Amino acid sequence: MLKLYIYGYLNRVQSSRRLEREAGRNLEVMWLTGRLVPDHKTIADFRKDNGAAIKKVCAQFVALCRKMGLLAKASVAIDGSKFKAVNSRDNNFTKGKMERRLAQIEESVARYLSQLDTADRQTAAGEAPSEELTARTTRLKEKLTKLEEEVKRLKAIEKEMLAAPDKQISFTDPDSRSMATSGRGSGMVGYNVQVAVDTTNHLIVAHEVTNVGTDKSHLANMANQARAALEAESLEAFADRGYFKGEEILACEEAGITVTLPKPQTSEAKSEGRFGKQDFRYVVEKDIYICPTGEKLTHHFTNEENGLVLHHYWTNACRTCALKAQCTKGPQRRIKRWEDEHVVDAVQARLDRNPDAMRTRRETVEHPFGTLKMRMGATHFLMKTLPKVATEMALHVLAYNLTRVMNIVGIKPLLAAIRA
Repeated sequence: MLKLYIYGYLNRVQSSRRLEREAGRNLEVMWLTGRLVPDHKTIADFRKDNGAAIKKVCAQFVALCRKMGLLAKASVAIDGSKFKAVNSRDNNFTKGKMERRLAQIEESVARYLSQLDTADRQTAAGEAPSEELTARTTRLKEKLTKLEEEVKRLKAIEKEMLAAPDKQISFTDPDSRSMATSGRGSGMVGYNVQVAVDTTNHLIVAHEVTNVGTDKSHLANMANQARAALEAESLEAFADRGYFKGEEILACEEAGITVTLPKPQTSEAKSEGRFGKQDFRYVVEKDIYICPTGEKLTHHFTNEENGLVLHHYWTNACRTCALKAQCTKGPQRRIKRWEDEHVVDAVQARLDRNPDAMRTRRETVEHPFGTLKMRMGATHFLMKTLPKVATEMALHVLAYNLTRVMNIVGIKPLLAAIRA
């Protein structure tokens, strides 16, 4: 049965019903299955009930690639991409969606009531309304009744939605979540697939399916999974600015993983044309900041904010500074420094020394996502709930890696390595 699925995912035939048809008419599949023609329910149940074993097969193939010498360099690029779930936008509700939907209904109700008032004024006193006017009034009242029922339905859904941990609910696939995509104002209901891809042969060494829409909290997890799969003591990892989070970078540093990624520009001062924090130079030996005019910002106090220990620096020379308008709107410019910010500074220094690192990341990790989505077609995952979707993704990754290895070394060396 596993052979049938691998063949299907290699040839873009992922549906259990289509695999059933192929087993009865495709000579390659007949040879592969020994002329057995399993029912589509049997095929679907195998994928549904053997998720853990299928994931192990995917991991064992990565181990085989390592033994073949295809993963000799401990260097990966990490990225995430959104994949559609079996859940339309209409069957997913968030707080924002609910507010917009209720507002639309209120506007419709107000419009229909206004039309009813207009219809009443068109009827002269003591005269019976015309047949056309009666039909229009009846139709408007029916619409108002339907809208009233819709409000009751939405209120019930809202109560259920607010009881959920993340204030979001999906009806077709309960684990899927509404996620923003790169297009402005666009989004989809789906899953966020994380991958770590080898920078030499573009093999996927680790992957994970999550329903968290952002990448910030996945850097250390994916890097550690990649290091374990490569059985390396140290690892070099590249990622984009969506993964930038001080705690994740620190966790990688402590695990012996060297990460390179750009810092996102989130400075409000910089966006308004004033000096940003990057314009202030930190002197490690003296524990001070030097501002653009050469003044020294000294350490004044330390506190904890959102679980981070922060040191605060400033100088009183700002009051008489000629460039104060370009620096701050307050009495003095204050700089906050995280107690482990040296790891963030080291990341920026690595990026400055290797400006092509982001090109390496882009050329490495975006190719597998394009291939996976091309093989899936303009469609969604076939299975529902996170564990089953993870199984489906493992089959996609296995088929992708298998294709890559066949293209790199050829079929005969691969078969010899499998038999060894």
